[in-house]
Amino acid sequence: MGLNYTAVDQSTSVTAERIASGHCLVAVDASALIGTIVVQRARADSSCEFFRKAGVAIAHQFAVAPEYQKRGLGSRLLDCAEAWGRACEHREIAVDTAEPARHLISFYERRGYRHVGYVQWEGKVYRSVVMSKNL
Repeated sequence: MGLNYTAVDQSTSVTAERIASGHCLVAVDASALIGTIVVQRARADSSCEFFRKAGVAIAHQFAVAPEYQKRGLGSRLLDCAEAWGRACEHREIAVDTAEPARHLISFYERRGYRHVGYVQWEGKVYRSVVMSKNL
């Protein structure tokens, strides 16, 4: 799609920093890492206004290996992230994705997420749609 998602080619140090910022969930098949999601509390230093909002959990670093997609693994990872948000007494959970990625926006909408804004992340060739779901 020509999108330059950070997670696609980020360094191991950036990956470690992002994982350390929250609660990291992984999916494995035998010894292979096949899916990830990180969920964390709102961040006062975020460039995204909605991600600074009190009571909001943020899910990011969300990916499923292409050969494992369309099997419900992404839904299970997001279920776990939402459960973490509820257990930590957050009122909402928020995500963002590239505006041109209609299939991802539809995925979130089917799960009850609603559009709450936009953010233009530094260095990205796309604007991101920010979506949130009440917990």
